[in-house]
Amino acid sequence: MSNYRAPLADMKFLLRDVFKAEDLFARMPETSEVTEDLVNAIIEEAGKIADNLLAPINQSGDEVGCRYDDGVVTTPEGFKEAYKAYAEGGWSGLTGDVAYGGQGMPKVLSALIEEMYFAANSSFALYTILNTGATLTLSYHASEELKQRYLPKMYEGSWSGTMCLTEPHAGTDLGMIRTRAEPQADGSYSLTGTKIFITAGEHDLTDNIIHLVLAKLPDAPDGPKGISLFLVPKILVDDEGNLTGERNNVRCGSIEHKMGIKASATCVMNFDGARGYLVGEENNGLSNMFTMMNYERLSMGLQGNGLADSSYQIASDYARERIQGRAPNGPVNENQAADPIIVHPDVRRMLLTVRANVHAGRALSLFAALQLDIAKFHPDEEARNKAQQLVALLIPVQKAYCTDRGFEACVLSQQVLGGHGYVAEWGLEQNVRDARIAQIYEGANGIQALDLMGRKTVRSRGELLAVLLGEFDEFIQAQQGNAAMQEYLPALADCKQRLETITAEVIENASSNPEEIGAASYAYMELLGLSLYCFMWQRIMAAVLEARDSGGYDEEYLDGLLKTGEFFISRMLPKAAALEAEIRAGAKTLMAMSAEQFQSG
Repeated sequence: MSNYRAPLADMKFLLRDVFKAEDLFARMPETSEVTEDLVNAIIEEAGKIADNLLAPINQSGDEVGCRYDDGVVTTPEGFKEAYKAYAEGGWSGLTGDVAYGGQGMPKVLSALIEEMYFAANSSFALYTILNTGATLTLSYHASEELKQRYLPKMYEGSWSGTMCLTEPHAGTDLGMIRTRAEPQADGSYSLTGTKIFITAGEHDLTDNIIHLVLAKLPDAPDGPKGISLFLVPKILVDDEGNLTGERNNVRCGSIEHKMGIKASATCVMNFDGARGYLVGEENNGLSNMFTMMNYERLSMGLQGNGLADSSYQIASDYARERIQGRAPNGPVNENQAADPIIVHPDVRRMLLTVRANVHAGRALSLFAALQLDIAKFHPDEEARNKAQQLVALLIPVQKAYCTDRGFEACVLSQQVLGGHGYVAEWGLEQNVRDARIAQIYEGANGIQALDLMGRKTVRSRGELLAVLLGEFDEFIQAQQGNAAMQEYLPALADCKQRLETITAEVIENASSNPEEIGAASYAYMELLGLSLYCFMWQRIMAAVLEARDSGGYDEEYLDGLLKTGEFFISRMLPKAAALEAEIRAGAKTLMAMSAEQFQSG
């Protein structure tokens, strides 16, 4: 019963009015031709694909799932045809290197498209983003020979890509991997080992699958510094980039039976002397793979936000139509037996919470994507360096906070429907199941929080945070002459002060007790995420006030945005004080119990 509608008006408002994207594109030579009209045309076409092609096969894909038969994986009905249409439309190479057949579009544009695709059909979207990430890594780190041989077909969508990191005994700690790569006389390598949880490791959507595999050379040093990256094709490719027809020694051993994303093949991949090719330098594979990881983690946040928006659409439609009980101040529909449930304050609490998080999450994702674009395309080195600093800080927060809030949004939306939310036909129980994985893969959210608190904050002694807080200051200063913003700005100033104070305390406490880093990490990630959502809402509200003055927008639409922002500030932002208190509680009560005391009675 899900009837997803791409939120094009909201997306266009963010790009044009909040982030002034066209002005930024014009300042970067490689994106100077990306005009507002071009962007609008692209996202409108992508919206049609999401609405009309992907959403209709979402629930059926979940019901059927992928089928495994002796190493062969078959996707559900409609997926192969949808992928063919996606590839023929040129979407596979949207952000790709123009030298090899890509279109060179900015990441902020593909971020909007990814959100739509995840909202409409998360399983399908996963096949697409893995290829995008693999081509990105190859374009940055592969030899010219490998680029010429593989990128054109991956950009055109006839071949697809994966990344193969995790092993049965090595998840977060990749330094423990056992997959081996033996050098061969012809310059290739023979890879042997097993990888698990490999999204799109085997399927029937493309003619070839190109695996990017982490493995260790025979003389590699121990730990993460001994990992190299290899390209391993499913079907071997000749020097001209054509399929030889010879199957490589890589095979899918099984697929996982999962809670959600059932139409996305999650594979066990066995490499048994598979021929591979080194990507980048020896023993630098983990660093090279992390080129892809920032983009993939951004995508996971977009998955959370997309499913949140899909869920909100179902819940808000239902709440305006379902009649139960009477409004607190008397009947709204006197000619009916009851009023629509949207009159009830608690239903509004749930809907407004979801709506406020969806808008802020989308804005934060675009803000992070714009930093990736600046870091890649901007002609000014200082601007690129600043953007890279912001990316380092923003990505772990965007991934973790948007996926946490996304899952919460799916559950709240399900609650709005009551018993109907628990029934499969409405689509919300699938959204809950599909959203849950986004908090886990591409680095579980606890790991993102630890990275943020430890490596990005304590180790840098707050240097990266200072760059972000400079953005807060710059915005506050720019709004000083805007009388209508003065009632909102103190909330952002409070966020800045709270972050400065608590960050300094954690850095000081960690100097004498390293356990303070992990003890503070999750609450700190939540505090920074909540503060960033406040920053995003302030920017949205300022843009609303400016748009009101200039005209051109429906007043009802703008008023709805402003009221949602006011709800966020008054009813959601106060959680910051509780998070601050949690961080201040420190490591003592977390670490007091012995391991044995965790046994159940």
